[in-house]
Amino acid sequence: MASTQKILELNAFDMASSAGLDPAVADLVARRRKAFGPTSMLFYERPLNLVRGEGVWLFDQDGTRYLDAYNNVPSVGHCHPRVVEAVARQMGQLNTHTRYLYDSIYTYSERLLATYPSELSNIVYVCTGSEAVDLALRIARATTGGTGVIVTENAYHGNTTAVTEISPASAASDPRGAHVFLVPAPDSYRLGVEPACHAFNAAVKAALATMQARGIRPAAMVVDSILSSDGVYPGMAGFLAKAAESVRAAGGLYIADEVQPGFARTGDTMWGFARHGVIPDIAVMGKPMGNGFPMGGVVVKPALLEVFGQHNGYFNTFGGNPVAAAAGMAVLDALAEDGLGENARGTGAYLVLQLTALAHRHEAIGDVRGRGLYVGVEIVRDKDSREADRGAAVRAVNGMRQRNVLVGTAGRHGNILKIRPPLCFKREHADQLVAALDGALSAQAGGTGS
Repeated sequence: MASTQKILELNAFDMASSAGLDPAVADLVARRRKAFGPTSMLFYERPLNLVRGEGVWLFDQDGTRYLDAYNNVPSVGHCHPRVVEAVARQMGQLNTHTRYLYDSIYTYSERLLATYPSELSNIVYVCTGSEAVDLALRIARATTGGTGVIVTENAYHGNTTAVTEISPASAASDPRGAHVFLVPAPDSYRLGVEPACHAFNAAVKAALATMQARGIRPAAMVVDSILSSDGVYPGMAGFLAKAAESVRAAGGLYIADEVQPGFARTGDTMWGFARHGVIPDIAVMGKPMGNGFPMGGVVVKPALLEVFGQHNGYFNTFGGNPVAAAAGMAVLDALAEDGLGENARGTGAYLVLQLTALAHRHEAIGDVRGRGLYVGVEIVRDKDSREADRGAAVRAVNGMRQRNVLVGTAGRHGNILKIRPPLCFKREHADQLVAALDGALSAQAGGTGS
């Protein structure tokens, strides 16, 4: 089995080398390396120099068009006209910090909260998903008196100090804190869907028992509702409810990380947790809520926020600013008027069907799984061994990039193709993606490819 890969190692360009690159691209790489230092990362063996985006398309400096099947941040499509117009109009009228009254943020809040269960009726605005998770952890610790946090083995929830501690997929080299307890994601490919979900719930109970034995009081379980970084494991509908029940029985909270599965991406529901028939104590959102405009949010049960507020203050200078409100409202309008939730469900099902058919022709495709427009394709050495093949996955990603289709990788071993396009992705785009993957894998296997 391949060694565990950190998130910044996945599909990464070697910043120390510019060999074989177009001179203009090589110059940009050199300038980036000089200005940003050694922590800056780029995608693909040949990085892209992008100049424009539109819908599901990205365009490089020479006009080449790429099908974007990777970026969830522009959730309703790159440069969606409604969002662009709303942001530009508001920026020309007013943008300031959040200690003034202005109607638009309350109108937006009321509309956004109406998509949540009624129990979740307060929202705190921030600027990023990382800030949202950080605040959610503060609320959990303040209201439970606990410190223990349960996360999955390859989770990524953000990059503040506190959130990096609960993000084992991060590249941080610091040892994991004693308060962080890891549980394996439900590996439905190797265990079967139902057994994997039962194993996940058993692992949560075991983690809680270990906490108790060590004298650590639980604060929360934080779960991305489709387990994105772990390798895209939707599991059985409802399995997260049992895990949440165990955590609450032990005195902790259930925090649903909706940065990636939220805003109708999974097709069935607006929020990923809703598929499991469970109401989280806290839900967090990030940049997809503004189609890439920097905004995030923490939706929380009022009683928890009241307890938190008795002993803690919180202020975010630009969280929920007027331009963010305009962007957020435009996203909600686009979701509804463009029928993007329905499209995610229908196109996502079609994409899974076509990828499953492709798997019958390629020994390297071990599994296809997902929900809506969030799909994982597991690349293996062969179907009998089910051994993760990171090298083949990286070659597939770069082979697809050569065929003008952009995807990424995920999972502990970096062998899962991560497909999460803007929600305006249609069936003809799915066909193009499948053809590109077919060509890339055929080329690897010694075929001609396309």
